Amino acid sequence: MIEDPPLLTILRDRPRPDPALLEGLRGAMTGHVIDAMNGAGAMAAAVKPVDPAAAAFVGVALPCETGPGDNLAVMAALALAQAGDVIVAAADGFVGSAIMGDNVAWMARNAGVAALVTDGAVRDAAGIRQIGLPLFAAAITPNSCARNGPGRVGLPVVCGGVTVAAGDVVVGDADGVVVIPRALLADVVGRLPRVIEAERALQARLAEGRTHMAAVADLLAGDRVRYV
Repeated sequence: MIEDPPLLTILRDRPRPDPALLEGLRGAMTGHVIDAMNGAGAMAAAVKPVDPAAAAFVGVALPCETGPGDNLAVMAALALAQAGDVIVAAADGFVGSAIMGDNVAWMARNAGVAALVTDGAVRDAAGIRQIGLPLFAAAITPNSCARNGPGRVGLPVVCGGVTVAAGDVVVGDADGVVVIPRALLADVVGRLPRVIEAERALQARLAEGRTHMAAVADLLAGDRVRYV
């Protein structure tokens, strides 16, 4: 590198989705959202809530890129966040040191942030649970990080194997985190009621004693299966 990079690179103007579409996701399970997205869109399975009892959220992505063992971009994102934002901190999957803890969660809650998500590590699990803000991470460690940069805020990142851009919608619960690209939001929200109704119909049949799928029974009785 010929010149040192700036400590922070920040996207000045960030798009935001239609608030009415966000309301269409309130209370939705991540599994239902994924089904409405044709089965994909969740972050890596390691990204889980520190407190599964305080995990449900819906919000607008504010991505930041920290790099391994640094949280300058996280602190900048806190200063720039709007109420309802979800700060998504891409740490390159590095879990050797925590990039946020209970104090960061506390500041985020004060700012009206909906949730914190990282593919890195966090610390102060007991304090995070007391604060009650949904916080998702790939690991928990007491090791602390630096605050040196460089970092980026508002520009697209890859977190937990999923691309996240400013203005995308992020949904979380005890199962994990799902990212809905802003361009797909209206379509996903439109499909969601049909997904939920299909699930309810299936579970009603299960409550009546259903033990297997009728389509599987038909397959087993047909000529596409060879018994040996």
